[in-house]
Amino acid sequence: MAANGVERFHDKVVLITGASSGIGEELAVQLARAGARLALAARRIERLEQVRQQIVSLGAAQPLIVSCDVTRNEDPPRAVAETLERWGRLDIVIANAGFGVVGPFAKLSLEDYRRQFETNVFGVLRTLQAALPAVLASRGQLVILGSVAGWTASPGASPYAMSKFAVRALANSITPELALKGVRVTLISPGFVESDIRRVDNHGQLHADAAEPIPRWLVVGRSRAVSHMLRAIARGQREVIVTGHGKLFVLLERFFPWVLRAAARRMAASRGGYRTEPSGG
Repeated sequence: MAANGVERFHDKVVLITGASSGIGEELAVQLARAGARLALAARRIERLEQVRQQIVSLGAAQPLIVSCDVTRNEDPPRAVAETLERWGRLDIVIANAGFGVVGPFAKLSLEDYRRQFETNVFGVLRTLQAALPAVLASRGQLVILGSVAGWTASPGASPYAMSKFAVRALANSITPELALKGVRVTLISPGFVESDIRRVDNHGQLHADAAEPIPRWLVVGRSRAVSHMLRAIARGQREVIVTGHGKLFVLLERFFPWVLRAAARRMAASRGGYRTEPSGG
């Protein structure tokens, strides 16, 4: 990992939301191996305890674990406060917590959209705003988990795509603002990565036994995907598109949008306007 610049995480204090599984868990493990000092936040404290034990078994520094629901105004500030109490500073915050609300527009309620935005948009805002004073003090870095769905929307995933378009706009807006204060912002936009997100229902509940709806050949292993993400974070990239198919989708959206529009029409016709999974990470 050192050859890719990840040695820069050694002794850095990193707070990760949504760290109990999937991409968040893998970020925690790889950062621990790189020598980072971690604060891991998620709703499921028992799963965080398992992640902590996994990290300790690697011989890495024992991470702080914090029960945190990013939809609650008081939880992200408490997670930041506990991080500062434990480690004394905060260098990097990774706003990773999120899930996907899917379904045909005609069958979705306003509450479905509101629930999606509470986690994927306002949860990110709560996390970043709570962490900003500490990150300004360390001249550190804010990392936002977006999605290729923030570039190209697909039928049956309008709440999820809207939320990811929103955080991409947020990242684009605050990057030059915070650069003036010495803080870097990195937006990570994955395609289909191995995670639990496609096993979480519209109310944010995990169904661990649910089948993976995406063909296995299209899903990128989370270890490889997270290594790519961490290289981008270490280099301070403004945005990184993760997975080859994700890069292809973004290229088509930028230069050949009619191709994706035609594909979307066929998808909507074949599925009655409904798809069963978010279109990205």
